[in-house]
Amino acid sequence: MKALVLKEYNKFSYEDVPEPEYGPDELLVQIKACSVCGSDVHGMDGSTGRRIPPIIMGHEAAGVVAAVGAEVKGFAVGDRITFDSTIYCGDCYYCRKGQVNLCDQRRVLGVSCAEYRQSGAFAEYIAIPQRIAYHLPVGLSFEQAAMVEPVSIAVHAVNRSPLVLNDTAVVVGVGMIGLFIVQVLRQAGCSKIIAIDLDQNKFALAREFGATHCLAADCSDLIAEVMKLTDGRGADLAFEAVGITSTVKTAVEVLRKGGALTLVGNLNPQIDFPLQSVVTREISVLGSCASNGEYPICLDLIERGKIKVDPLISAVVPLAEGATWMQRLYNKEPGLMKVIFAP
Repeated sequence: MKALVLKEYNKFSYEDVPEPEYGPDELLVQIKACSVCGSDVHGMDGSTGRRIPPIIMGHEAAGVVAAVGAEVKGFAVGDRITFDSTIYCGDCYYCRKGQVNLCDQRRVLGVSCAEYRQSGAFAEYIAIPQRIAYHLPVGLSFEQAAMVEPVSIAVHAVNRSPLVLNDTAVVVGVGMIGLFIVQVLRQAGCSKIIAIDLDQNKFALAREFGATHCLAADCSDLIAEVMKLTDGRGADLAFEAVGITSTVKTAVEVLRKGGALTLVGNLNPQIDFPLQSVVTREISVLGSCASNGEYPICLDLIERGKIKVDPLISAVVPLAEGATWMQRLYNKEPGLMKVIFAP
């Protein structure tokens, strides 16, 4: 089969590789669409340590079941499916508690790090455990289904927060995940949703998706502006979708006393943290990792148009052209958001 392989850092090759073998409880899936995640782009230069070459990247995908293992139930050849990016064991302490995203043996598709190597979906075929697969609703395209993974991250983050109807929320960083968080917050009944970003070109989509106010991150009186919008108290909730010191600091500062911060971004593995502000104002801090069984909810929300994914798809291109498009994404080409590869 053909696959896009990261042969060395910043160098891709579209080449023939062996078709994956599948076990008795696994599906062989013919990939029809696989979108490029920001983590793929960040990882291609080696800076994250989670894309050690050679590796077939890609974990946001959808396709058709091409073959089924002998013990598979509920899936048949020809079924249209998508699948979680996380492979979990199903047997460890956390899996038994229903926290599969925290599985002790957790592996992510398209990741190669010191602990493991797991081929991804920038390829014609992939083998996956049936327990991470989900049937597609009739009205959903493969391209839309390839967007369900980032939607699930946003839904999980909002589910992690102590949201109450009519709350005010701030989203710091309205890239892909931040824009989905805005949409989920709108569906959850927030009265005010304040989007903050350095790139004001993102604000048109943020407003379309439900942001009631948009503020530039480099505004000199940013915190004062948030206070004006929240009766001088600060927001009930903040979601940080970047993962650097400055944006986390902003997310803490915009909160009211007793507010809650949900950390989603992890661009930097370590940051300076405003500990005293969090402690003295009794801020609740929550981490949010991947998703935990939210795929059915997300598929339904996308199919019913409650979460819009089409405006974020910049291009659907042949996998054979993947190297060029990965470089364009790495170069942060203006206006380029989600690119989907079609093997």
